[in-house]
Amino acid sequence: MKHGIVWFLLLPLLAGAQESGKSFRLNGKLINLKMQPEWVFLQYQAGDDWKTDSTTVKEGKYQFTGKIAEPVLARIRVKYKPDEKGIKVPLVSGRDMAAVFIQPGKISITSVDSFSHITVKGAAVHNEYAKLQEQEKPFEERMKPLVEKYREYAKAKDLENQNKLEDEIDAIDQEKNEKVYGEFVKANPSSPLALYALKQYAGWDINADKVEPLFNALSPANRSYPSAAAFGESLETAKKTGIGKMAPEFTQNDTLDKPVSLSSLRGRYVLIDFWASWCGPCRAENPNVVKVFNKYKDRNFGVIGVSLDRPGQKEKWMKAIHDDKLEWTQVSDLKFWDNAVAKQYGIRAIPQNLLLDPEGRIIAKNIRGEELEKKISELVR
Repeated sequence: MKHGIVWFLLLPLLAGAQESGKSFRLNGKLINLKMQPEWVFLQYQAGDDWKTDSTTVKEGKYQFTGKIAEPVLARIRVKYKPDEKGIKVPLVSGRDMAAVFIQPGKISITSVDSFSHITVKGAAVHNEYAKLQEQEKPFEERMKPLVEKYREYAKAKDLENQNKLEDEIDAIDQEKNEKVYGEFVKANPSSPLALYALKQYAGWDINADKVEPLFNALSPANRSYPSAAAFGESLETAKKTGIGKMAPEFTQNDTLDKPVSLSSLRGRYVLIDFWASWCGPCRAENPNVVKVFNKYKDRNFGVIGVSLDRPGQKEKWMKAIHDDKLEWTQVSDLKFWDNAVAKQYGIRAIPQNLLLDPEGRIIAKNIRGEELEKKISELVR
């Protein structure tokens, strides 16, 4: 599911980033907040890492300084002083957090009545960002009741209705990306927000045929950003793992620490299944894969699981394999999101899968539930 209900995205919260680029100064003012603010926290991307900073609130004001190489989306949140009884005030995201696009220079943020109710001056890029957020709202409102219903089905373990709702939600999400972010990039390739919009449009599973022309059309300034180089690398990976391409060869150890190569499975249809024991949506999808595997394992079909389990947690990986009755080959280097195969294939969210034909060519991606069984039934005789 692209909308993020059941997909675990790669969000590395790393510390110690080296500051580089041009300076920014963020001045904040808090007016008429019901509770007394004590601290404000700021998080933004600095190079390859994420930087988190904090500052105290004095007389309703706070300030941050730093350096950024390009406009970046930052998150700010407030921490209040305990109440009269010494009880800590719990964080309420809709009240106590806000997103602001920052750029080099002086930026003023004013929160009135609620910390999240902000106005921003000095960052033209934020104004464009705010307009896109407004354009997103009709789509989010359409998705909201579907998401709530999906959670009900998930709680009841009703996989059939979950899958149906996933398709509906994905369709709305795709429409949103096309009409909001895709159209923005096409119309504003020189905007400092264009690269961000392109990333939103591309999503976690990049369709290189659609995305590469827009990337190439970005202004030279946008393509000179450090994150543009990284995105370009992701785009190149997507081109190598698209439909019709030969699946890149890999070798990784199985549960007995014996190396297994993808090419050793050549000669039958193979599903490469990226998952992890800690990933709830992956575990929820496993019964569907088990059903298809058991039905077609003797009819020219196989599965190889690539686990993104964490270092030192082989036992949890093994237990999940046993509990979920995953009888096919499993490999992992136990490096979490640094799994070598996941990086080679550009995997930034799980569960994900790729279906290969007997020659090792990619013929489908991210097919699940009934769609998976239907596809295999059409291929395997």
